[in-house]
Amino acid sequence: MAAAAMDTSFNTSDNYTHYEEAGPIDPTTLPAGWKYRKIFNTTWYASPKVQLVMVAFVCFLCPGMFNALGGLGGGGKTNATLADNMNTALYSTFAVFGFFGGTFVNKLGVKVTLAFGGIGYCIYAISLLVSVHASVGGFNIFAGALLGVCAGLLWTAQGTIMISYPHESSKGRYFAWFWAIFNMGAVIGSLIPLGQNIHVTTNKTVTDGTYIAFIVLMFTGACLALCLCNASDIIRPDGTRVVLMKNPSWQTEFIGLWETLKFEPYVILLFPMFWSSNWFYTYQQNAINGAHFDTRTKALNSCLYYLAQIFGALILGYALDNSKVRRSVRGKICLVFLFAVTMVIWGSGYAWQKQYTRADTSAADFVPTDWNTSGYVGPMFLYIFYGLYDSLWQASVYWFMGALSNSGRRSANYVGFYKGIQSAGAAVMWSLDSRKISFMAEYASNWGLLSFSLLCAAPVIFLKIKDTVSVEEDLVGTDETLADVLPQGHMEKGGV
Repeated sequence: MAAAAMDTSFNTSDNYTHYEEAGPIDPTTLPAGWKYRKIFNTTWYASPKVQLVMVAFVCFLCPGMFNALGGLGGGGKTNATLADNMNTALYSTFAVFGFFGGTFVNKLGVKVTLAFGGIGYCIYAISLLVSVHASVGGFNIFAGALLGVCAGLLWTAQGTIMISYPHESSKGRYFAWFWAIFNMGAVIGSLIPLGQNIHVTTNKTVTDGTYIAFIVLMFTGACLALCLCNASDIIRPDGTRVVLMKNPSWQTEFIGLWETLKFEPYVILLFPMFWSSNWFYTYQQNAINGAHFDTRTKALNSCLYYLAQIFGALILGYALDNSKVRRSVRGKICLVFLFAVTMVIWGSGYAWQKQYTRADTSAADFVPTDWNTSGYVGPMFLYIFYGLYDSLWQASVYWFMGALSNSGRRSANYVGFYKGIQSAGAAVMWSLDSRKISFMAEYASNWGLLSFSLLCAAPVIFLKIKDTVSVEEDLVGTDETLADVLPQGHMEKGGV
């Protein structure tokens, strides 16, 4: 493209930088006015693959451990009311800061956003530990609300990396790698309470040591985030860069939210999928795992749930990158597949849910199910398939968003909408659970919402997903040009 051609003229007043990408260079041979920076041995670190793996390990240590704790039901406590109230506060603030998360990511950069986000997880776990020994309801609600702010920013930054850094041909695989590493954190995190409660065949609160282990690991994740590169430093293998705003301001980023909807208004039809994507966690964690099983079996179920997510992400992630099938066709197949899986897995869940009520599990003579209990294998496999389903749903949503744009700026806003709306739905569901609605009502709301949201998404998938998105389309609404994002050989005006 003509606009991408390198300008070989220069004068000594220009700020030019010569990048070493292919071998040793003698700085003394450069023309006057050219600066020299050796990055031959460091570009690998700023590659999308390395950065994706690093952010996956941040999520392994922060939300991964949070998921392991939440997977026990009630935040590891026998009475889920406190955790319900904390999570209602969490997802209420998450909805606000998730919705505007893209604005913060574009302005502050992914490194600062992720590091700040990780701190909230530590404080949340600390508040649960303190609540075991003292009544600190105010601190618990504050910790939940603070985590909502932090998580909204962390997940928007993570999603921006995952769907804007890779090329169109590898977005499914990038999701698969991330989701596998992230959920391995929840798997390992579930092994902590399993090991510490291996002989506990009653339903009781986990030990102090469990909470302390989670706190230490979460803080480590927040520190690891400081080692990331910002999006402006990322160089893809072919030399192209991520589309950003050169000089973002709060004003341009808030305007960008509107421009995102103006550019692709069809994305609104994905909002029901966003809303549904965390709705089912409350039912699965509290109504099934937390209510029906003893402490050690809850830990085992949680471990198997997140292990299934790893396999689901890897299978669908690689399938969505199958170059033998056009991308637009892959999107349609994915939607039909997801609808079929929704009918099978959630239809099977009805047979389990009709066996007990909330009143049954609250009765004084209720005996929680143990892994040695006759008939445990059936609900175990149901819970495994619920975990598999979660990964299939999340993989599909991220891939659909990634198929609409390759722009880092627009992707940040898409993910911000996703996390904000997702969290608003979760806040409503946690609040309903705290009001002790029936388990069957929770189950039915999940099956109905998931089915409805897939029907709403169909026009986007069938009409708007194209085989490729041009660079020119991604640059709409930014102050970057083709010359800023396309490879330009060894010499580049302005540096990185």
